[in-house]
Amino acid sequence: MLKVCPFGKIVKKKLVDIDKGQDWLINAVRADTGLYFDHGYLQKIFRGDLATPSIIRSICKVLDIAYPTESEEKEETHERTDRI
Repeated sequence: MLKVCPFGKIVKKKLVDIDKGQDWLINAVRADTGLYFDHGYLQKIFRGDLATPSIIRSICKVLDIAYPTESEEKEETHERTDRI
């Protein structure tokens, strides 16, 4: 199973909460940014392999979630390693 980064978990949980799918998010981000965005790109964001600021900002805007800061990412990673 592929690992999901902290931001990816937030996005996936929010999609469940608002009863929307990844296709909806992809189309909404495309409409908001005018940029290329597809399932492969979204999966790389979920894994933390990509973090294109304009795409991340758009995801946050569309889902009405806070833009992740670098310190939050480090803190969540640290908490995860403490549990291992």
